[in-house]
Amino acid sequence: MQTDYDAIIIGSGCAGLAAALYTSRAGFKTLVLEREVMGGEASNQQLIENYPGFANGVRGEELTGAMLEQVTNFGAEIEMGEVARLALGSKHFILECEDQTRTCKGVIVGSGCIPKKLLVPGEAEYTGKGVFYCETCEGPGFAGKPVAIAGGGDSGMTGALLLEKLGCKVTVVEFLSQPKASKIMLDRAIANPNIEIKCGTKIGKILGDGHVTAVEIEEVATGAKSFLAVEGVLVRVGLAPNTGFLKDILTLTPMGQIPVNAHMETAVPGLLAAGDVREHSAMQFATAVGDGVTAAMALGRYLQLL
Repeated sequence: MQTDYDAIIIGSGCAGLAAALYTSRAGFKTLVLEREVMGGEASNQQLIENYPGFANGVRGEELTGAMLEQVTNFGAEIEMGEVARLALGSKHFILECEDQTRTCKGVIVGSGCIPKKLLVPGEAEYTGKGVFYCETCEGPGFAGKPVAIAGGGDSGMTGALLLEKLGCKVTVVEFLSQPKASKIMLDRAIANPNIEIKCGTKIGKILGDGHVTAVEIEEVATGAKSFLAVEGVLVRVGLAPNTGFLKDILTLTPMGQIPVNAHMETAVPGLLAAGDVREHSAMQFATAVGDGVTAAMALGRYLQLL
């Protein structure tokens, strides 16, 4: 049947843009749909040091901006829009979005992950009023202010280093006895006098008066509580796959990821997944690009047989 597009790519991160490059360059009418930030999580990174080919690192916006320009040069369309539900028609897919319904012959899901919530009192109340989830997007609004960061992984340390450069006094609150961050990121944070790391602790409550004023910190081992005066709380406690729109069409893993084979194909013909959303992903920008290319090539073979 006639469809709006040959291929629709859900997500404009490294996986989605790499896939769109290959499908559009192969002559397939391609649409990239992005729900939040063009370029995905990579665009939020101040400096990416482990992407091959950039000896001194590359700014996230610079990398994803170049990728966006490249895919549009080959004719791919880029639009903002969130897929609420993906349905299977007769040899085609139906994407129900908030603004309109779109159809296509094949789909590559590169929708990435969304930040996990702390799920503590005060978080929902003060989201947007001191509680935030993206240091690059919202960090400048906290310049010169004391900030707590929930989570001591690489994303937490990246946030700490960026906020410190903005003049913030940063306290990293880590549940485990040792931060999960890579050695290079941890060493940088430890060497910075404006960053304090509290291990074996958790944020139990976020307090405020119209805006965040403090957090309650609880010792994991003893339950002892203390209060820390802050004006911002950056939540970086992990990511959850953005796959809720697939529940009617696919069986997901218990973690919400998408099972795929070596070609990034799911159990549904013409439906593929790439990047952080797929099972066993390395969750790296460089590997997401490889996933996107693999998925696009597999989808190309599928489309040629229709």
